[in-house]
Amino acid sequence: MLGNINFRCFFYAISCFTFLSLTSYQENVTLKKANNLTISEGFKNPIGFYNAKPTFSWKLPVSENMKAQSAYQIVVASSRDLLPNNPDLWDSKIQKSAQSTFVKYRGKTLESRQKVYWQVRYWNQDENASEWSEINFFELGLLNNSDWQAKWTGLDTAKDSIKGVRKFLMHRPQYLRKGFELSLDVVSARLYITAKGVFDVHLNGKDVSDDIMTPGWTPYNHRIETLTYDVTEFLQTGKNAIAVELASGWHSGRISRGKALYENFASPKILCQLEIIMKDASKQTIISDESWKGTTNGPIRLAGIYDGEVYDANFEIPNWNTATFEDSNWKSVETEAISKEFKLAPKRHQTVKNQVVLKDVEIVSVDKNSAVFNLKQNMVGVPKVKVPMKKGDTLKIRFSEMLLKDNTFYTKNYRSAKSTDYYIAAKDGVIEYTPKFTFHGFQFLELSGYDKNAKPDASWVQGTAQHSNFEKKGTFTSSHDKLNQLQSNITWGLRDNFFDIPTDCPQRDERLGWTGDAQVIAPTSLFNYDVHAFWTAWLQSLRENQSEHKDGMVPFIVPDVLQTKNGSSGWGDAAVIIPWDVYNATGDITVLEESYESAKNWVGYYQSKVKKEPYLPKMHSFSDWLQPYPSKSGKMGNRGDTPKDLIHAAFFAHSAHLVSKIASVLGKTEDTKKYKDLYKAIAHAFETAFFEEGKFTGEIQTQTIYLLGIYFDLFKQETKLKAQQYLLEEIKNADNHLGTGFLGTPILPKVLDDMGEIDLMYKILFKETYPSWFYSINQGATTMWERWNSYSKTEGYNPQPMNSLNHYAYGAVGQWMYERIAGLASLAPGYKKIKIAPVPNTEFLTSASASVKTPYGKASSSWKIENNSFNLDVVIPPNTIAEIHIPNATKNNLLLDGKNFEETSNLKLISSDKNVVKILAEPGTYNLQTKL
Repeated sequence: MLGNINFRCFFYAISCFTFLSLTSYQENVTLKKANNLTISEGFKNPIGFYNAKPTFSWKLPVSENMKAQSAYQIVVASSRDLLPNNPDLWDSKIQKSAQSTFVKYRGKTLESRQKVYWQVRYWNQDENASEWSEINFFELGLLNNSDWQAKWTGLDTAKDSIKGVRKFLMHRPQYLRKGFELSLDVVSARLYITAKGVFDVHLNGKDVSDDIMTPGWTPYNHRIETLTYDVTEFLQTGKNAIAVELASGWHSGRISRGKALYENFASPKILCQLEIIMKDASKQTIISDESWKGTTNGPIRLAGIYDGEVYDANFEIPNWNTATFEDSNWKSVETEAISKEFKLAPKRHQTVKNQVVLKDVEIVSVDKNSAVFNLKQNMVGVPKVKVPMKKGDTLKIRFSEMLLKDNTFYTKNYRSAKSTDYYIAAKDGVIEYTPKFTFHGFQFLELSGYDKNAKPDASWVQGTAQHSNFEKKGTFTSSHDKLNQLQSNITWGLRDNFFDIPTDCPQRDERLGWTGDAQVIAPTSLFNYDVHAFWTAWLQSLRENQSEHKDGMVPFIVPDVLQTKNGSSGWGDAAVIIPWDVYNATGDITVLEESYESAKNWVGYYQSKVKKEPYLPKMHSFSDWLQPYPSKSGKMGNRGDTPKDLIHAAFFAHSAHLVSKIASVLGKTEDTKKYKDLYKAIAHAFETAFFEEGKFTGEIQTQTIYLLGIYFDLFKQETKLKAQQYLLEEIKNADNHLGTGFLGTPILPKVLDDMGEIDLMYKILFKETYPSWFYSINQGATTMWERWNSYSKTEGYNPQPMNSLNHYAYGAVGQWMYERIAGLASLAPGYKKIKIAPVPNTEFLTSASASVKTPYGKASSSWKIENNSFNLDVVIPPNTIAEIHIPNATKNNLLLDGKNFEETSNLKLISSDKNVVKILAEPGTYNLQTKL
């Protein structure tokens, strides 16, 4: 009897255990799936992908039972049907880890063209499992030169000997085509294509994509990027035709005031490979080769980046890009084999695309057969005009960033860039025209040559803004209109100058990838836009140009079309600073791995320039570029008064310090110590050579002199305190105005912040008079300017021709606006730990808010002051933690969601004093309030 009772108890226990297990399993199933699956630098389901060793990232759902990830599993397969149970490429197995970003692929070797499927599941903090995510995929492009059967194909346009500005060779745009037949239905088709030049491609009369100025700009002597398009839907059984418009672009065009590198005398060429899989599984490949036909007698007569486009409608070729067109009288093309000297590689960031159409246009003036239009925003892109014309007349389209007092164009700052488009009408009537193979920087547009009997109308003109196709990542707004305008000017300047590469300006005969400007703006750009891939792609170009110099020199522009011979302190440091900034913003260690040797080589360049005095290099420098009120005039005044030798030493130390930190992240123990010791030695030499008791020993004092030493931590502690006081003295001497150029401006807010001089930074930021951020706004700026005084309503334009009204460097203050005014910053790489610490200043603001799409989800900080109460709304994404600092609060006067603050499992008190309450917060949404 006793045995039966024990058996029943055992059976009951098992039943309870089974029930509890099933209950737990049911809870697992109800966890929401992971979402926002991406690979590498944020790509979602890409085709033609560049990386056969990608990383995987995903976001966790926002829900009450999802605070942190405790484990994950990724499965990867060659077929969708194999997932999730039979992955043939890689099964990560269950990994006990909180990592949900940039997990490295460790499966079988992947090859060109391969299509790969993957999905992920996760376990939450309670070790409950989610469902499997949706299946995502990526498809690799052609990874090797040997994958290409095609040949470089085009016409010899150099022989025409057309000379443009400064007798620079120009090339007629080419119209190239090939007809072909398909005997069966198409299952799938991929078009792999690139150009020495820029192209637009069509299949059977239809545009293959909406990409602009492809393939973009790289150091062409090292790498030309290729594009992949899924063109299955464009093909048909029977006759087909592929057609390409081809222009000079960067490769064969006039770059940087007539200097050129990439065989500008050589005619543009395309490289095209169309791979088709038929219904019976057979394959057919169409390549660019001798069988193609071409002509230069098309409507685009000339096109250049600096000078504009000429379009003659009398040369239009109806249906030239369709299968029925007869091309027997077109010319035979020339071909050349693919060289092994440079690499063909899939494009590793998004192409340029049309982004925003500006329609709010007003007419400024009309004079006879000419009208000036104002688009009300300095922009980069092309116009879309819809204008009545008479047959044979020429419409002339000119551009300007601003006007002179008589409403005529200010174009002195365009220098030799003609920046003019022409349209020649083939018939009477309303024409519509948008340039294709150029881009302009402008706010004002002048039309002349239209039908003289027509009355100009604002609807004649629209502006199409263009930039690389990244997504908006952050938002910032406040209660102050001019601060909001500053944010708008910063973000417009960023977009305008992120045209395939980070350019210094978008309008004049330059538009180059200046490394100093880039390293200055990188942190602010990473708050506002998802430019992770944009930066890593450009850093590859930087490394390629750097590889041309055995001493580790980084050119001051990338791509280096000037063939620079000297590196500049503060500019070449982009090789170290930008990878570090990208890593901290994203948490992606890959950028550090890719750039590590490059960073070390740049430090080595500094070392090679040390001659007589230990640790003090002698080299080229642009110094603190465009510092206001320089002691010298003219071109030398552009470099400001901070001594270049001091700048060399400061950035030498800073880069060595960052390399030490990067080495530590990468687990390189010996290098960590080596470069940290080097940094300390340079810092000692810096202080000894240039300072006495914390004061610069030279004749002219500048804010930047002290900012560099303080921010780069180059002083002993007691010296640093004294240097801080001398900095404050320099700021006071400037009546709390800026005294900084390109190098000093980005670090001024950070130094004052660390010093506890946040109110002083507010005063500087909100100054209205020159030199200040609001000064340009008061003069009507809608973008950031190159100079603090590019224009004045009373004095007119800065007399120097180097005077861009769309230059992003001084927009670097945007980082401080996010981190301190709104109070949203990253405390650990990729926002794994977040800092919410706004410091309001009621003299200027009553509210501010910011949000950022972090790798883990949206984080935000929003505060306002009303009824003598400070309200802070916070959002912390899953799988992160945050430190929240509430200013002017104590635990006793703090409310949480309207109730007296009490610690919970989600909120733990770190500290509380008369100035600030610090709380450690788990993921969630919180409202915190305190009386002022």
